[in-house]
Amino acid sequence: MKYIPEPKTMVAIKDLSLAAKMTLDNFMAGLNRSRVKGEGTEFSQYRQYMSGDDLRNLDWKVLARTGRHYIKQSEPEQNIAVHLMLDASASMKHDCGSYQKIDYARYLAACLALLAYRQGDKIGLSFFNETEIKRIMPQQHAQQLQIIYQSLSALQANGRFENREGFKWLLGAKQKELMVFITDFYEHDDEIMRLIKLFVALGHEVVMLHLMAANELDGSFKSYDALEDAETGEIVVLGSISPEKHKQLVESYLSRSRQTLLENKVHYCMVNANDPPEKALREFLIYRNSLTRR
Repeated sequence: MKYIPEPKTMVAIKDLSLAAKMTLDNFMAGLNRSRVKGEGTEFSQYRQYMSGDDLRNLDWKVLARTGRHYIKQSEPEQNIAVHLMLDASASMKHDCGSYQKIDYARYLAACLALLAYRQGDKIGLSFFNETEIKRIMPQQHAQQLQIIYQSLSALQANGRFENREGFKWLLGAKQKELMVFITDFYEHDDEIMRLIKLFVALGHEVVMLHLMAANELDGSFKSYDALEDAETGEIVVLGSISPEKHKQLVESYLSRSRQTLLENKVHYCMVNANDPPEKALREFLIYRNSLTRR
């Protein structure tokens, strides 16, 4: 049985195109086996039957085998522009063990770019930090993938996410885009939330992939008594709280984050940066396919 290798194995591969291809091939193999097991898990060749669909396109073999009605599609109903947006501020240097969050973000973005490309979508890339804002306009050709892979490979995390003046030229998209924001959601003054609200107000669809490391989720910071804020240099003393209390605090924080984003019409998904990216890829694919059926 195929499976997606652990992130520590994949991020160690310097060739992002190879890492993305290995991951996607395994992900799609698993998706093919499970696509008729539940709503929203199908890829572009199948979707659930809806009233008014031509019965000649019904997959009768799937119906006989599962009792569920699926329509065969040789092509996606609609292609969209997928814009990957990466938070490259210094907090993305957070240690996930043998790699940093920014390494996982690069790897995840490469996988999403390849997945979108295989769906026939245009793909673009932007990343942000204190000193640099870069935008690659969404296009649909093989060279675009290589441009994105190269940009991701060269990406470094530094500074704070607050270059507000530089954001202005990101707002000139002439078409509606599906913006996939990969971030640790670490803010000083709601700067990330304000930017996301602006994208939504301009009519874009926004998905947030909120990266959390396993040590953040369970509070396992080894024997450290304090941590240094990567963006401000502030020393944060770790209190002596129980694992149960830490879990409650994290769950409360994630719940508030999810609720705030949902209230602002943002699709939210928390991603454990120590797990394979299957959950993030599936969430993206489900949401992306829902847009093509609107």
